[in-house]
Amino acid sequence: MFEISGTIKKIFDEQTFGSGFNKREFVLTVPDGRFPQDIKFETVKDKTNLLDPLKVGDEIKVSFDIRGREWKENYYVNLNAWKIESGGASASGPDDGPPLREPEMDAGNMDEEPPF
Repeated sequence: MFEISGTIKKIFDEQTFGSGFNKREFVLTVPDGRFPQDIKFETVKDKTNLLDPLKVGDEIKVSFDIRGREWKENYYVNLNAWKIESGGASASGPDDGPPLREPEMDAGNMDEEPPF
């Protein structure tokens, strides 16, 4: 488990794939000396609702896991957010812990998008 704090720069619309898998992404700006870093995170399944009460400009702390996978000889890294704290309040899913591992994605259960 990892944690990082920053300011929400962008919140994307939820995406649902043909297999029924859904995700929602957001970008967090993190101070890093003279050059702040914009880092994209994702929430999956029932954790997508963590972003509902948030807006661009909010200061938050994100708890996340790093997920990596190979698809068609390409390698992808996802930062999977499972808890978001804003203004001292915690926003998390029903079990308050990391989500279960998402189902393996392959060409047979995907639309045209790679699993990232």
